[in-house]
This record gives sequence, structure tokens and C-alpha cells, in this order.
Amino acid sequence: MAKPLTVDSPFPTTEGLAPDAYSLRIISPAYASSTGELNAILQYFYHYFHFLSKKNYEVAQTLERIAISEMLHLKLLGETITALGASPVYTQCPPSAFNFYSAKYVAYSRNLKNMIEDDIFGERRALDGYMRMCARLKNEQVKDIISRIAEDERLHLKTLEEILTRLKS
Repeated sequence: MAKPLTVDSPFPTTEGLAPDAYSLRIISPAYASSTGELNAILQYFYHYFHFLSKKNYEVAQTLERIAISEMLHLKLLGETITALGASPVYTQCPPSAFNFYSAKYVAYSRNLKNMIEDDIFGERRALDGYMRMCARLKNEQVKDIISRIAEDERLHLKTLEEILTRLKS
């Protein structure tokens, strides 16, 4: 499996987190909503398969590496949601059993340039969401987790912008 595309700093631990409904409500959309990590994983793999089929192996590998990073984020968010007192079900607001995640949120572009543009849009939305979460969070440990994930999203955004520049030239 490819190496994840992440910044060179460890992820914070969830050890010692206690149930916290306020923090849970703030971070839950990052888990399995239209702008969440689960959606990012599925979208990156959808795009990966298309770049692979066009024999654009370099971009395909980069998208795979980003998808694997997003898997690490999903894992960390699931652990955080659990530590904050909820079951990590794939809804916008765990543990509620409604508003389940749907793959209809994946951007199903067919043009390679549009795929990268969709990915850039997704990363910008994710980064903006993480910054808004950090501004609202009072729990410093949860804020550290969200801030660390945001660092990776900045790296992904920069990488995708470089890919788009190459695709346009």
C-alpha cells in the first residue's frame, strides 16, 4: 500500500478524553457528511481509478496517498467521537441514527482536470470547516486533533494545486 501524504508530525492521542457533547457536535460533520473524511476517501479513490485507467500513474499514486491520509483522519475522528461518548456511526451527527452518509456526495466528474478541481474544492471546504471547528472548540485536546488534521489538508491542497497547474499546461 502507498505511503500516506501527511505532514511530518505525529497525530495527537485521544487518551484521556472524556464524554463531551459540545465538542462532539462540533467535530461530527468532519467524520461522515458531504464534506467529511469518509466522502473524501471515496472521492479520491474514484478519481484514482480514472487517472490509473488513463495511465497517469504519478497523479493516481498521489491521489491514493491522499486517500490513505484521509483514512487516518477518519480513524482518528472515529476514535475521538467514541472517546467523546458516541458511537461512530456514519451519520452527520453521531450517534443519531438518521441523516446517514450517502455516496451521492462524491463528485463524479469524468474529466481529469475537473476531478482535480473538485478535489481542490473539497480540500478548501474541509480546511475551512476545520478552522471554524477550532475557533469554536473549548476542549484543547480535541482542538489539537482537529488542528493536526488541518495541517494535512493544507498539504493536500498545495499538492492538488500543483497537479492542476501541470494538467493545465
